[in-house]
Amino acid sequence: MKKIVVTVAAPVEAVWDALRDKEKIRHWHGWEYAGPEGGLDEEIDQIYFTDTTEDGTTLTLGNGDEFVVEPTETGSRITLTRAPLGANPDWDAYYDDITEGWITFLHQLRFAVEHHPGEPRRTLFYSGTGAVSPIIELGLPADELDLPDGHTKASTFYTSDHQVGVKVDAWGNGFLVLSHIPPGDQKPDGASMAVLSLYGAVDRDKVDAHWRAWWSARYPD
Repeated sequence: MKKIVVTVAAPVEAVWDALRDKEKIRHWHGWEYAGPEGGLDEEIDQIYFTDTTEDGTTLTLGNGDEFVVEPTETGSRITLTRAPLGANPDWDAYYDDITEGWITFLHQLRFAVEHHPGEPRRTLFYSGTGAVSPIIELGLPADELDLPDGHTKASTFYTSDHQVGVKVDAWGNGFLVLSHIPPGDQKPDGASMAVLSLYGAVDRDKVDAHWRAWWSARYPD
């Protein structure tokens, strides 16, 4: 079973509240979207409140994934233990993709709790195929970045095997997550993703126009 461990500079009560308050979950889980079967709100309800169980500060999801929130000397530690392969055969093919998604989401939780507690965000999401990582294309990690929407100061928030997350000053102290899976047996064309979290009076449409043009030229759906 795979484990994802993220340390948050906030008390257990604040982290647990971010996991159990539907409005606060919107501040970090996934990204805004609407679809024929619902959108972000429906996804949150399905994942965190349907067939779930709580025991103190342990949350077990309907698919068997388990969150444990524990105190540390500097705040809290979230440990997500993935359900084993075979627990849900319909989802086994997506197991690694879901694990990557949880890495993104838990760091988005950490960012929201540490830097924007209780503050809503606006999001943009892009995905596609391509052999060259957007992490390399944009020169991450770095203290300053030339992003598709302009030059800005930045600071690294986390790195993992396939992801980088950075704080972006120009987005109201926003957050950028970039992910890249290189071409291989499971993904012969590679797979790339970007999640942008914007705060304050940032012009979301303007940011989207620049990013969409840059992204579509490099990472077709």
